[in-house]
Amino acid sequence: MPVLKQLNTVVIDCADPAALAAFYQKATGWEITYSDQNFASLGDGTPVQLAFVHVEGYQAPGWPDGAKYTHLDFTVTDLDDAARELLGIGASRPEFQPGDGRWVVLTDPEGHPFCLTGDTTGN
Repeated sequence: MPVLKQLNTVVIDCADPAALAAFYQKATGWEITYSDQNFASLGDGTPVQLAFVHVEGYQAPGWPDGAKYTHLDFTVTDLDDAARELLGIGASRPEFQPGDGRWVVLTDPEGHPFCLTGDTTGN
């Protein structure tokens, strides 16, 4: 029998939790559920939330980098349009783009990589 019942929050280390939560709020449309100088979270009413915690001396992950780290994947309707919109609100597009166009790698304002994948369901 599994010990872990349900994933409820993905917590991301950063320098400025409120600013990073604001970026992801603009990107996802999710509501900010809590925010102070050390911690911020947002969600869309489902059990899983994104949260951001202040880490003194935070250093962004490199992309690409030999170090292993976690990244987020988001499904979008149109890769080019979504990338353009996200770049407009503060994301960056690294030069290295694996996947032969099947996905796009961006980084958030604090350097965390995240991927955009096309909606293959037709929705």
